[in-house]
Amino acid sequence: MRLPRSTHLTHLPSLTIGMRFYLYLIVDIFSRKIVGAEVHEAELGEKASELLQRSVWNEKCESKGLILHSDNGSPMKSFTMQAKMYDLGVVASHSRPRVSNDNPFSESLFRTLKYCPQWPRAGFTDLEMAREWVHTFVNWYNTEHRHSGIKYVTPKQRHEHEDVQILEQRKKLYEQKKSEKPGRWSGKTRNWDFIVEVELNPENRKAA
Repeated sequence: MRLPRSTHLTHLPSLTIGMRFYLYLIVDIFSRKIVGAEVHEAELGEKASELLQRSVWNEKCESKGLILHSDNGSPMKSFTMQAKMYDLGVVASHSRPRVSNDNPFSESLFRTLKYCPQWPRAGFTDLEMAREWVHTFVNWYNTEHRHSGIKYVTPKQRHEHEDVQILEQRKKLYEQKKSEKPGRWSGKTRNWDFIVEVELNPENRKAA
């Protein structure tokens, strides 16, 4: 079984004109949990490879058939990053050239990040502020954010397989309430079935 991860970089604005920070981020596609996130002052393959190694070690998933999907940016296709992936037994997957939506999980996550109410629209004062803000966001996203794409459980709950019981309880509760007062229900209850499989771009398979 291949365990899919998605990695991407995005720019974080700075209050200093001409300066920006770079968020390196790795998300588990199945659970939507952010398994690695760091902020640096430059785009470097060395930083991307170091984050990958720390993330693999933290998740204890070395040599477990990992696939890492990323864009075609220079840090992700650098010799350093490719060598690190080889050492860790990670299979590379890259977005198709000139296809903007080929990494939808990372793009969706970045949209959530940049549209949350606490996002500092004027920019970050320095690198330390950017790192502290991202750390707070990651903790909230993983442990509190009830993600619509995974049946409104948190990424941490799904990552730790707690969502199986949570969704089963919700399903029973909805069915109970419908049986008690069927007149309030015009159709079926919400689908709380466990999501067994996740695909990066399922529309490509359907179109084929």
